Order: sequence, then C-alpha cells, then structure tokens
Amino acid sequence: MHGLLRRLFAPRWQHPNAEIRRQALETLDPQQPDQRDALKTLVDDPDPTVELAALLALGDLDTLTSRLPERQHVPGWREAVIERLTGREGQTDLYTRSRLVDSLSNTALLNEIALRGDNLDLRLTALERLVDDEDLIYQACNNGVASVRKRAAERLDSEASLKTLLKQARRDRNVMRLAREKLSRLRHDNEWFDQQTTRREELLEKLEQHARAPWEPLYGGRLRHLEREWRKLDHPPGPREEERFHQALLGARKTLNDHETQEQARQERQVHREEIETTRDQLLAGLEETLNGLVHAEAVTLQDIDSLRAQRQLLGQRWQALSDLHAPPETTQARYTQALAAYERVTEAWQRWQTHQADVERGLADHDPATLEDRVKRVAWPKDLSKPALLQRAQALLALEQPAGEQTQKAPSLEALTAELDSFEHMLERGAFKSASRLHQRLKPSIDALNSAQAKPLKARLKQLGAQLAELRDWRGFVAGPKREQLASSIETLAEAPAMADAALDRRHRQLVKEWKELGDAAASRALSTRFRAASERIHERLAPWRETLEQTRQANLRHREALCEQLETLCEQPADNADPDVLREIRDRARHQWREYTPIPREASETVGRRFGKVRHRLQALIDQRAEQIAAQKRALIDEVNALLHATERPIHERTTRTKALQQQWRTLGRAPKGEEQTLWKHFRGACDQLFAQRDAHKSEQSARSQQKLDAMQALIDEMDAWQPENAREAQALEAFIQRAQQLESLPRNRRSEGMQRRLSGILRARRERLSRLEVADTVAQWHALMPLTQAHLSADQRAFEAQQNDAVEAAQVLATPPTGAFLDAHQRRNAARCAAISAPEQSRRTVEEGVARLRVHLSLLALGSVKPEDEPLRLAIQVERLNDGLGGERSQAEETRSVLAALMALGPVPGDVWDREVGELDALLSRLARPPHA
Repeated sequence: MHGLLRRLFAPRWQHPNAEIRRQALETLDPQQPDQRDALKTLVDDPDPTVELAALLALGDLDTLTSRLPERQHVPGWREAVIERLTGREGQTDLYTRSRLVDSLSNTALLNEIALRGDNLDLRLTALERLVDDEDLIYQACNNGVASVRKRAAERLDSEASLKTLLKQARRDRNVMRLAREKLSRLRHDNEWFDQQTTRREELLEKLEQHARAPWEPLYGGRLRHLEREWRKLDHPPGPREEERFHQALLGARKTLNDHETQEQARQERQVHREEIETTRDQLLAGLEETLNGLVHAEAVTLQDIDSLRAQRQLLGQRWQALSDLHAPPETTQARYTQALAAYERVTEAWQRWQTHQADVERGLADHDPATLEDRVKRVAWPKDLSKPALLQRAQALLALEQPAGEQTQKAPSLEALTAELDSFEHMLERGAFKSASRLHQRLKPSIDALNSAQAKPLKARLKQLGAQLAELRDWRGFVAGPKREQLASSIETLAEAPAMADAALDRRHRQLVKEWKELGDAAASRALSTRFRAASERIHERLAPWRETLEQTRQANLRHREALCEQLETLCEQPADNADPDVLREIRDRARHQWREYTPIPREASETVGRRFGKVRHRLQALIDQRAEQIAAQKRALIDEVNALLHATERPIHERTTRTKALQQQWRTLGRAPKGEEQTLWKHFRGACDQLFAQRDAHKSEQSARSQQKLDAMQALIDEMDAWQPENAREAQALEAFIQRAQQLESLPRNRRSEGMQRRLSGILRARRERLSRLEVADTVAQWHALMPLTQAHLSADQRAFEAQQNDAVEAAQVLATPPTGAFLDAHQRRNAARCAAISAPEQSRRTVEEGVARLRVHLSLLALGSVKPEDEPLRLAIQVERLNDGLGGERSQAEETRSVLAALMALGPVPGDVWDREVGELDALLSRLARPPHA
C-alpha cells in the first residue's frame, strides 16, 4: 500500500513511464533550484530520450558532447550536439564551444562544425583538428567562409592533394591561385632536389672510384677536392648516401693511412734494424777489443780469461736474441765467426796452460830445464798473444840456460832471484805446496850464499816466505789428508753403490773428481791416488752403456731438432694468406719449448743446428710481424673510423654509437698487433670509443637539462600568464609579448608534462583573448554611451523632420565637446543625409527604419547573448549567412563588429519616436550586457 501511495503522490518526472517523464520534463524550469535539481536527476535517466531532453533543458553541452560516442544510436543526439556546437541552438558561450571542439576527435563531427559554425574561430578550431588531406580538400572547396577555405588549402603539402584541390576548387580563385603557387614551388623544389641528387650521385661515384684506386702522389689532393665539393651541396644527404660517403671516405683515408703506416713502419723497421746493428756492433767490438787487449797486455791472468768468458757468454745470448729479430749481414756474421775463432784459440791455449801449469811450476822450482822445455812446447802458446807471467819466467829461464857441455855456471843475478821470489810468493798464494817447496829448496842456498848489503832484503823476504811455507805445510797436513781420505772412501762407496741411477752416479762422480783435482798435490800419496783412480775406472766401466745410450739420445735429439727446423722452414716458405699471428706465435712458442726438450745434443753439431734454428725463427718472427702489421693496419683503420665518427657531429649520436659498437665487435675478431703496438692501438681505440660514449652521455644530459630548462621556463611563463588579468583592451600587446616568449621556448619535449602545459597554455590564451575581446567591446559600448547626446540630437531632429517636414542638420561640434571620429563620424554624416532623403517618402522610410532597427537589434542580440527570440529566427539566419559570406567574423573582431553595428544604428534614420521607444529598452539591455566587464 505504501508503494502505491508513493506512486500516486510522486511527481510526474519520476513516473515509471519514460514518455510521461519526458512530457513532465518539458514543464520544468531550469531557473528554479528545485526543478533544476530534478533535471539534473533526469540527466542519468535510463531512457536515452529522457536523458537527451534533460541535457538540452539544462544546456549542459559538456555532458552532451562527452556522451556522444556512447549515444551514437540515439536519434537526434548527434544533431543536437552539432546544432549547439555550431551555435544554431542553445545559449552556450563561444569559449565553451571552442574548448569542446578542441577536444573532439570525430572527423565527421569536426567537418560539420567547420562547415556550419557561427564563428570563424570556432570553424578554424575544428579545422585544426582535421588531419586527413581529403577532409582538408573538402573544406577548401565547400566551406562557406573564405578564411577557412584558405587555411585548409595552406595545410595541404602533397602534390597529389594539391592537384586534386586545383581540379575541384572552381568557386574560389584565391584557393586555386594558392594551389598553383604551391604546386609550382613544389615542382621547383623537386627539380632542385633532382639536381642535388644527381650531383651527389656523381660525387659519390667519383669518391668510391677514388677509394678503390691505388695510392699516388696526387691521391690526397683529389680526395680533399671531392670532399670540398660534397660539402658545397646545400641539400642534406639521406642516411644511405651519408653512409656511402663515409664508407668511401674511410676507404680513401685507409689507403692514405696504409701508405703512411707502411712508410712509417718501414722507417721504424729501418731504425729498429739500425739499433740492432749498432748493438750487435757494440757487442762484437767489445769482444774484439778484449781479444786485442790480450795481445798487448803484459801478462794474461785468470781474471782476464774469466772476463773474456763472461763477455763471450753475454755476446752469445744477445747475439741469438738479436738474430731472432733480424738476421746479421754477411760481413758482420764473418766478423762474429772470426771473433769466436779467436776466442776458441785463446781458451784452448788457456786450457793447455792450465793442464801443464803445475808441471811448469815444478820445473821452475826444481830448475829442470828439460821439463820446462817439454811443457812449454806442449802448451804451444800463440806467439801473438801475451803469455802468463809464469810462462814468461819459464821461457826466460830457458833462454838463460847455457848450452850443453859448458862446465862453468854463472851465479843468478839479484833481478832473477827477485823474480823467483815473486814466483815463490805466487805459488804460496795459490796453495801449490810441492812446487813452492821445491823452489824454496833451490832458492835458499843461492840467497844464503849472497854476502852483499843488497841481498839483505832478499834474505828477509825468503825467511818470511819460508815461514808461510811451513804454515802451509802444517795446514795441508791438517786438512788435505783427511779430505783425500774422505774423497777416496766416497768414490769407492760410489763405485759399489748398486741402486744409484746412472745420471746421478755420473753427476756425483764428476763432482768427486773435481774436488780431488782442486786439492792439487796437498797431502798427496801414491796409495790414495791409486785407490781413487781405480774406483774412478770402475765407475767409468759401469757408466759405459749409459754413456752409449746418452750418445744415442743426443743423436735422436739432434734429428728431432733438425726435423723441427724443416717443419718451420716449410711453414715459412708456404704461409697462409690469412694466417692468424696468434696461432703463429703459439707455433713459435711451442717450437721453443720443443727445442729445449730436445737436449742434450752432440757438442760438435750444436753451433750449426742452433744457427739454423735461429734463422728459421727469425723468418717465422718476420712472418708474424708481417701478419701483425696487417692487423695493426686494420686496427688503425678502425681507429680512424672511430675518430671520424667522433668528429662527425652532423650525424645523429645514436647512429654513431651503434656503428662504434659494431667496430668494437670487429676489433675483437681481429688478432693481435705487434708486441708493444697492440696496447698503444687499444689505448687509442678505447680512448676514442670512450670519448664518443662520453659525447652520447653529455648529449643526453645536455638535452635533458635543456628540455628541463625549457619546461621550467614554460611553466614559469604559464604561471605568469595565469596570474595576469588584463584590465584594459590596450593590454593586447602584453598578450602578444607572452605569445612571442612562448614561441621562443618551443619545441618542448614530448611527454605528459609538456602536453599538459600546452593544453593549459591554450586554455589561458583563449581565456585572455576572450577577456581582451570583451574589454574591447566594453570600450566600444562606452564610446557609444559617450556619443548618446549626439544620438539624442539626431532623434530630436528626426522628430522635427517628421512633424514639420523640415531638415535640420545636426552639428556634432555643437553637441559634443569631442567630435566623433572614424565610423561614427561617417555614420553621423549619413544620418543627416538620410533625414533629408526621408522627407520626400516618409512611409517608405519608416518601414525601412523599422526593419533596420529590428535587424540591428537581432545582430546585437547575437553578439551579446549568442541567441535570439524564436520570432527573430529568420533575421538571425539572414544575418549569419551574411556574416559567413562576407567574412565578417574572420575579417573583424567582435569589438569591430559591435562598432559597425552601433555605427549603423547611428546612421539609420530618421527614426520615428515610437519605434525608438519600443526598441531602446532592449537595445540598452543588450548594450549593458556587452559593456559588462568580464570576471577575473
């Protein structure tokens, strides 16, 4: 029962029947608050027709437009939106309609608004939203406003669209002229582009041909000429042409760089070769100087021989290393061989001297000329070489000996005895006890027999040296005896050791023999010598099979080394064109390792096979260097390309970084350059790449900072414009200054913030233009009010003309302190003239004035309210058609249009009093609405 009562007493706009709700809706007045709330409730009515009627009653164009995509099927919805957006129905202000049109994306709806809009700005706003060429052609050909047609034609750029426009635009000569001019300009640009393209293609072909050509003296000059011609072209090249240019330029520069690199490498090799030759000559000259010094020295000592051996060892090591890098010339090799032969002659003579030195000492001590003569002959010391001091004394002693058969013997001189004492002292220093003992026994009677005063120093020195000999005798008896006993026992134990390896046995045997020889004749006895020799012979017999096996191993190692040399020689004679230097280096290092493994070899073949291996290693190293130089040239080309990318600032940075990454990948696939140069090349390449990537990062940072600065500056400008409210129509210049500052900050980065700022800026500009326009209209109305005394004077003159049939011309200077200017002055003069003409036909003049006043009232109603009364609808349509055809909205602002209407109102006359009284109230109301200042 409760639900029934509620339905019975509920208002009709809440009735369940949609048709009843729609009929009730027509009775609701949106000006009444409670009825307006009811209309707002019906906006969300489930029935689309009721919803549409509620929105139309409320005049809610925003909601009506936003729901259009969902209500396309509702009859009349789309037409209602078009009628209200174009201003044919409703009282929505122009700013709101422009804002809604600016947010539309429906092409058909935008076309209708552009064709039927009641304001030029509204039509242009709809036109700006159209992007398709067909829509623009349609507007350029069929729109009723010349400015819209022109703007649509200006937005067409393609040749096909311009041709279509030229065929279809028959009614507008300006549009046809614009299309012809743009077509002509486009064809001229195409011809210029074709010329540029042809010239660029010619230059590219020449440059590519030049890049394939070999180097010649004029190569660099021609390359620079072609590059200058390329830079002279005005039209920028495309990505493919730019790539071809850079590829050809890199190829040509590679040819130049290869030539320069080869020349530089040749010079470096020459310098390196000269340095090697200088070092080799210095080493060889040092050895030759040392050998020459042995010829001119007073006596050859052990220190001289040790120094010579050390120098020979250093020369051998350095000579082999230098020969691996560069083979010596034949003359230098001959000098080296000759120096080695002289060295071998000296060392062999010294070995012979070391073998017979003890016998010579004993012969000198025993004064045994026969033994000395025999040992001197066995030594066979070279005549051109300085002799050891002991050998010199022996030869001097032999020279002093008397011939055989001579019975008398001269006493030795003091100088000879002094020399003998020197020899005696030298023997004691070396520990040659037996020789020193025999020499002491021979010298003591001769010196003791001297009685002269000059012999006292000799006797004192002999006594001192005799004490040293006795001390040496005691020491030898204390140390050498047990040592010899120990060595004899050790070698006998070694000879009987059954489980000892042959190599260790040979090594231990050699060590014991060496220690036995180092004892010399200290504490020597025949029994111990016999024991030591017998054990040594047993060891020799035991090691005979091992020595034979070792000799076979030496021969096998020699064959392996020769085979290794043959393999390397074959590799060097037939190298692969694309041989990897890293593989060749691995072969070289493995060959060195195998060479060291194939040891020992026979001593007599060591020098020959070593020289052969050195030569083939040098050839292999030369092949490695050649391939490494080729790789180095390729890497230098990559470095040049990276440097070119680094300085090619005209190319986009992302293209250059992509190419650099590809070059880095290519670098990894190449082998290694020569030792020492690889690190340098990698340093330059990596440095150039790092600089390029630093440019990319800097470009991003700079771009981001610049964008941020633009956004901040635009934000500050928008805030300043938002805070600025013009109070006078003359402040339009300030708005233009704002617009110029905003144009200087474009273009902004594409992001949400910039899009929001653009939308906000557009809204502020529209609001400020609307405000300035309304302020200008208010100024125009104020000017009209200032001219009201003149208007009243004309009305009074009109009444006198109607009543007394007399024409009294109104003088503006008599009525106003400031005479009217411009359009109002012309209207004042035409009003006087019209009054004179109306006296002859008053009835016709009255009808004309009534129609004119009504027409001007409707025109002011359109300007002030945007709508008119239903009974004035025919006049509104006529005025709108006239405005669109004459381009009044586009050629003049609202203030100018208002001024024109007021001037026409002043010029219209003579006006009967009853007509003016009937219309003046509404005219004042409309002018008051126009003069109302806009809200901030």
